[in-house]
Amino acid sequence: MTKQSTVIVGLSGGVDSSVAAYLLKELGYDVIGVTMAIWDGQYKSTGNHACYGSDEEEEIGEAREVARKLGIPYHVFNCSVEYKQAVLDYFKSEYLAGRTPNPCIQCNQLIKFGMLPAMAKKSGISFSFFATGHYARVEFSDKYQRYVLKKAADVKKDQTYFIHRLSQDQLSQALLPIGGFNKPEIKALARKVGITVEDIEESQDFYSGDYKDLLEVEENPGNIVDSKGTVLGLHKGIWNYTIGQRKGLGIAYSEPLYVIGLNKEENTVTVGVREETYNGTFIVNDMNWIALEKLEGPMECTAKIRSAQKEREARIEPMENGDVKVTFFHPNDAITPGQSAVFYEDDVVLGGGIIQTVMK
Repeated sequence: MTKQSTVIVGLSGGVDSSVAAYLLKELGYDVIGVTMAIWDGQYKSTGNHACYGSDEEEEIGEAREVARKLGIPYHVFNCSVEYKQAVLDYFKSEYLAGRTPNPCIQCNQLIKFGMLPAMAKKSGISFSFFATGHYARVEFSDKYQRYVLKKAADVKKDQTYFIHRLSQDQLSQALLPIGGFNKPEIKALARKVGITVEDIEESQDFYSGDYKDLLEVEENPGNIVDSKGTVLGLHKGIWNYTIGQRKGLGIAYSEPLYVIGLNKEENTVTVGVREETYNGTFIVNDMNWIALEKLEGPMECTAKIRSAQKEREARIEPMENGDVKVTFFHPNDAITPGQSAVFYEDDVVLGGGIIQTVMK
């Protein structure tokens, strides 16, 4: 990276985004810190450093202090209305439909890399790039003749799964300066510039409270059944379950049971033994291609269906309606409608979409 005028950096108050701002300033950019305010106080919250929670003011204060130490301007933009529409309403509708959404992916595409820089521009701030503290890399590829998203150097921290829905326009303006570092190096840089490094457990959730608060629903009892339709128990609402879930079923059985299906129309939760959680083929829709303009024909790649899972070898095939048929070389467990599937060629993100249907 070389100096290219002004860059706004999404500051969260955490170490990663703070070091991202520091690195860009060291490279000669004119750096401005920005933060999106999304908490509206509507729900209960335990305030445990999740993205959406009641401790937002504290985190904004931490981000402001980082900006002061770095000697950069700092602005806060209220994105709470847009966040509710794009993320919370989406989260609610998907769960109530019997699917399991990933709100962080939705937020990154529409709010963090979308509404936040748009609001900064509307406020009169002139800038050329938008940067964050994500562990990933962006570059223009001669091979693909497009901007590509690549895995971070620290594969254990890689966050390409969460930002795979960025458009070519968003990628062309994105700077991800910590993508070439590992976490210990980032912490060392933070200490060097006087940024507090707390060894706290990093939140893996987007909301610091009970999901039921966001769903705003009454109990809706129904049957828990096996794959043959035999009633094994009762549930209080399908939104309390996700595919692959084992705990909290409240059913005595000869071997462990897992959730293998959710049916909104019949209001049933289907459970099965471990072997029944495995599937090899599923359909993905709402595609966002990055390295490819579109999938021209069948190809082999690796695919990831959960953020914490390593990608596995698969074959992807285009369908006439633009959807993609995915077949794992070896069956995978708990393929979950509503979650995202992301496709890779080596360390390059080909693209990804939403799991729609799991084929038996």
